[in-house]
Amino acid sequence: MAKNKKINVQGIDVVVYEDNKEDFMSLTDIARHRDNERSDYILQNWMRNRSTIEFIGLWEKFNKPDFNSIEFDGIKNMAGANSFSLTPKRWIETTNAVGIVSKTGRYGGTFAHKDIAFEFATWLSAEFKFYLIKEFQRLKEEESNAKKLEWNLQRTISKINYTIHTDAIKEKLIPLSIDKNRSNFIYADEADLLNLALFGKTAKEWRDENQDEKGNIRDIASIEQLVVLSNLESINAMLIQQGMIQNERLLKLNEIAINQMKSLIKSNVLNKLK
Repeated sequence: MAKNKKINVQGIDVVVYEDNKEDFMSLTDIARHRDNERSDYILQNWMRNRSTIEFIGLWEKFNKPDFNSIEFDGIKNMAGANSFSLTPKRWIETTNAVGIVSKTGRYGGTFAHKDIAFEFATWLSAEFKFYLIKEFQRLKEEESNAKKLEWNLQRTISKINYTIHTDAIKEKLIPLSIDKNRSNFIYADEADLLNLALFGKTAKEWRDENQDEKGNIRDIASIEQLVVLSNLESINAMLIQQGMIQNERLLKLNEIAINQMKSLIKSNVLNKLK
């Protein structure tokens, strides 16, 4: 689960977080637009409405196969009656719902999937919903731009190291009078050495297995793989300079790739950039 973030909507800070690539917003914060002191009361009033129950029930049916439809039908039949009341906690426990989440503790409150949060905001205030959507879109655009910047940075690092890598190949592996076709073959051979060490297959093998995909094996690489790839290019250049033969370099680079990928996967550093 990603770290909580905040967007400010008409002076109200609304907490947003991502879980399994789905965005959730604080209904407690949104309710403060109507009543800063009794946000729980505002939420319960919203959940008393039959239209609310029908919407969140439909959302659960669409997104959660094991949603308790029998209990949902019972709640829906009671909705709208003067004596009817429903809290988020009761809704979650009774129907096994996941679209609304109740949290305790310092950063607790009631959260909901953005689809449901926008529906709540519609009931609360059309104007507030408009600015909520705008601020949420701004947040997602900032996150997208940050990811693109990180991706481009890693691609740039990889290209710089690749230049160092090919220079080492040219100096140590290519005879001075070699023809261009043979030179290109050696470059491709060394590129596939890195592909084998990191991806376990050559570029051609990947293309044969993924004929419908655009680009190449490195275009679909994760940030972790790109980081390791740039490291392998530098290390391979050093091993070439030292005169290590190709098959020995492949084993060494594969060992390094495995260890570095394990370290990156365990580390939280790259996760913060995602």
